[in-house]
Amino acid sequence: MLSLLHVAPRAASVWLPDLRAFGGVDQAFARRYRLTRTDKFSSVFGFRRAIRGSLLIIHYQPRATGLADARLGMVIGKKLLKKAVDRNRARRVIREQFRRQRSQLPACDLIVRLAVKPDPFDGKLLAADLSSLFVRLQRQWRGRGGE
Repeated sequence: MLSLLHVAPRAASVWLPDLRAFGGVDQAFARRYRLTRTDKFSSVFGFRRAIRGSLLIIHYQPRATGLADARLGMVIGKKLLKKAVDRNRARRVIREQFRRQRSQLPACDLIVRLAVKPDPFDGKLLAADLSSLFVRLQRQWRGRGGE
């Protein structure tokens, strides 16, 4: 009876991935890659640079010279996706595409916003649209010399 009630002590919930499994590249969506504060969102929206796709819009703003990483913020409105399940799935798809392509993205703050209601919701279509927007962003960035 004692063995059924005994629970092993839990370790601290710190999980650090072995970066060698990812070719030495950090593939996590760490806090340093996120836009979290309202003033940062306002700053990016106020910069007024955007690229529009078939479902999404990317608003972007260059980061300071010494900062090399892109950061991501998302706006997925209830008006376009009524179900929380769909909104969360859209966020997961966007985060995953950002995580995969982060190393190729320029040093800028990005806000990905859902612009059109996807009917029916298709994660593959959303991922393809975001990938094409990232390619267009890279092309624009190179064309302007990194601003």
